[in-house]
Amino acid sequence: MLDHAQEAVELLGNKDRDAVKKNRVLQLALTRLVEIVGEAAGRVSEPTRQQNPQIPWPQIIGMRNRLAHGYDIIDFDLLWYTVTLDLPPLVAMIEAIVGRR
Repeated sequence: MLDHAQEAVELLGNKDRDAVKKNRVLQLALTRLVEIVGEAAGRVSEPTRQQNPQIPWPQIIGMRNRLAHGYDIIDFDLLWYTVTLDLPPLVAMIEAIVGRR
């Protein structure tokens, strides 16, 4: 989860929503990275999830499902917001959990 979330944040950098809308390769890369974050979240054990309620597990997994199964209607504004606003705090939380901070 951590590595792919970090990679998505780094890949997006300070690009705005229009940059994502105009760059198909960036769209595909960010979509896949966020899918992997959600897939990894789904594989986290229930005891670990319960020990870390600050992580929005259902939302992360739900985003993965939305991207994986709604591939024909991906909202790239939502993807941009997710990578820009949701992933940096998630990265910080996971780093604290795994002791990388």
